[in-house]
Amino acid sequence: MKQVVFHTTGFPEEVLKLEEAEMPKAGPKEVLIKVTARNINPSDIMFVRGMYGITPKLPSSAGFEAAGIVEEEDEAGTFKKGTKVIFTAIGTWKEYVTVPAHLLIPVPNGMSDEVACQAFVNPLTAYGMIEASGLKSGDWLLITAGASAFGKLAIQMASQKGIKVACTVRRDDQKVLLQELGADVVINTENEKLPKVIAEHTGEGAHVVFDAVGGVLGARALSCLRTNGKMFVFGLLSLENIPLNSGLLIFKNLKVEGFWLSTWMESLTAESRQMAFKTIFTHLLSEKVKVDIEATYPLEEFQEALKAYEKAGRNGKIILVS
Repeated sequence: MKQVVFHTTGFPEEVLKLEEAEMPKAGPKEVLIKVTARNINPSDIMFVRGMYGITPKLPSSAGFEAAGIVEEEDEAGTFKKGTKVIFTAIGTWKEYVTVPAHLLIPVPNGMSDEVACQAFVNPLTAYGMIEASGLKSGDWLLITAGASAFGKLAIQMASQKGIKVACTVRRDDQKVLLQELGADVVINTENEKLPKVIAEHTGEGAHVVFDAVGGVLGARALSCLRTNGKMFVFGLLSLENIPLNSGLLIFKNLKVEGFWLSTWMESLTAESRQMAFKTIFTHLLSEKVKVDIEATYPLEEFQEALKAYEKAGRNGKIILVS
């Protein structure tokens, strides 16, 4: 089978190679899956660079999230051959993977592979963060990197709950798109002062911030919180840590909390986890929440896919298909 692997960490375009490998053998409680679609996430890039929370065991394939078809069943027959499934695993940029049966999620009828392969990480992160935030209708949420896949999902989910949403972008042409998705205020941080605009629209400031950027923008977003506000940090797109203002934290009684989907999922009961997936899939199938697809590439053309992923102004996901 074909797989995209790296033998040393570094920039993906430099270290990722297409290689032939033996077919993986599934254990008694595992399922062999033919992978049909994988989306490229920021976490995939950081993993290859050795900058993610999971350290790669080299050599390793890239990618965490995918959709596929059951090729061989587990011994209990939990998922029948031919069943379409959604899953996460370390290394999905390959033609076949083995995954423990209890970690698989059936693809709902009517959902395409291109949507299914991105129906886990970003939608569940947005859902989980909104649930954990305690935000109510009428409260203000500030989202950095509003035009990201996560940002667009969080805007849609929050606005459906009556939560007022402000978000940041770096280009004016992204404003209308995010407003159409439900954002109340969109700030171009390249030419607008974030704290000033937030104060003008919210009065006392945002109740909660979702920050995926870190660095200086993260610090500015923190300053936009009202007294007793909270920032959830779940990404580091700038690759720079947030320079925290101790005075703000003390005198406004602010809280900064990390959010990682894996940890949040582990905290859920089986019933809560089932409800989360049901809610997400209902949103996606009804298109109450929409995901964007920029382009699809065969796995063999992963280098072209990486170039498309890095392209400025991209508004949708880049998908690797088999």
